[in-house]
Amino acid sequence: MTSVQTKPTGAGEAAASTFDSLDPATDEVVGTYPITTAGEVDAAVARAREAAAWWQGLGFAGRAERLTRWKGMITRRSAQLAEVVHAETGKPHSDAMIEIVLAIDHTAWAAKNARKVLGRQKRSSGLLMANQAATVEYQPLGVIGVIGPWNYPVFTPMGSIIYALAAGNAVVFKPSEYTPGVGKWLADSFAEIVPEHPVFQLITGFGETGAALCRSGVDKLAFTGSPGTGRKIMAACAETLTPVLIEAGGKDALLVDSDADLDAAADAAVWGGMSNAGQTCVGVERVYVHESVYDSFLAKVVDVAKSVRAGSDPEAKIGPITMPGQLKVIRRHIADALARGGRAVVGGADAVGDRYVQPTVLVDVPEDSEAVREETFGPTLTIAKVRDMDEAVAKANDTKYGLAAAVYSRRRGMELARRLRSGMTAVNAVISFAAIPSLPFGGVGESGFGRIHGPEGLKEFTRPKAIARQRFKPLMALTSFSRTAKTDAQVAKLITILHGKRV
Repeated sequence: MTSVQTKPTGAGEAAASTFDSLDPATDEVVGTYPITTAGEVDAAVARAREAAAWWQGLGFAGRAERLTRWKGMITRRSAQLAEVVHAETGKPHSDAMIEIVLAIDHTAWAAKNARKVLGRQKRSSGLLMANQAATVEYQPLGVIGVIGPWNYPVFTPMGSIIYALAAGNAVVFKPSEYTPGVGKWLADSFAEIVPEHPVFQLITGFGETGAALCRSGVDKLAFTGSPGTGRKIMAACAETLTPVLIEAGGKDALLVDSDADLDAAADAAVWGGMSNAGQTCVGVERVYVHESVYDSFLAKVVDVAKSVRAGSDPEAKIGPITMPGQLKVIRRHIADALARGGRAVVGGADAVGDRYVQPTVLVDVPEDSEAVREETFGPTLTIAKVRDMDEAVAKANDTKYGLAAAVYSRRRGMELARRLRSGMTAVNAVISFAAIPSLPFGGVGESGFGRIHGPEGLKEFTRPKAIARQRFKPLMALTSFSRTAKTDAQVAKLITILHGKRV
């Protein structure tokens, strides 16, 4: 949560606007941060432009050495960072540590693999241009703007920050207004490792600050948030033809086949749907279960879900809803589902409180209800019975989103995974792809476009540079006005031999 205030400054000076970061469980102020103005954003980007040249000049080895040292610092101070995450999001320390550990692992992978993925590579020049040596390398774009979310304030933005830095770019980072302290911790710790130049800078504030970053002349903008805000980001970036990477949420489905391990699937459904109080873009929101195992699976889900409780005490397994406005969305989705004939087998309308939402499992919910069609972003699940997996795939794919999915099946897991319209799919697990640094992360449809993580994530923050170098004079001069009719005939004969065979 946040609150805005205007603090007076010295005589003759303009008022300095700041905002407070609040503990969502108590409304206690945990930090006060400046609202960065458009002019200050422009100045930060200008500084980053100079820093980027120095950072790129370090080369892959130099950058890897700095990133490896930063990774070590984050690891040693992870408990401290987890406390900041806990204070600003309300999530349990154990959940905060999970996202920190994943970010550390991704840092290690990007530092180690940047040269292999982005360094100069030989390409075949083909018989027609055999006298040429062909190479491609991936050069950094320059300055990357990153606008991060509040639900995973370490792991998610670091998926852009780390890969952009490893590729040789400078970064200007605007964290969510709900988690500015996490952003400050990350930027300050990096500055301890890289004190020479402002390679990784922090700006804080609200939508106006983010819009200023879009218009500031950065070479690319990476955003994670809602589809609505994503559209605004794209519109602002379009003014300067700034390319964007958008990750805009999902309505992710879990498929449970007749031969699935039901105990594992039920546990995964509840954890995938309820962990982090359901505030997970790749979490489970919809479950489609083969009719032959539906009753057994539902009973197991109910047992597991009843053991999960939201609260602030050490025994609670999930924390508060970080963004107060989301409570209205969760309440509305549950109410709509119940009004249209759905049943709550766990939780229900009374599960939504002033800060916390208790786990809720809904069945018999119409497919066109809000609880099935729209992103709920709370600890809720809709579970539906299907006659077979063809129906499950069809219903899972019937969404404007396309971020993640999961399949539980002993025999058909890979087959079903390939048929799902999603950027990532886990088989006999949930969200496992996010923990594998070599796999790209991103969606389709209203879930966005572009990729972080893996080789694709490194390349996302670069431009391919193709170079053709003549090794010796060509036998046939093609790119010259001195080309003769004889040369043309030879070329025609060669191309016929190479490509003119009937098939």
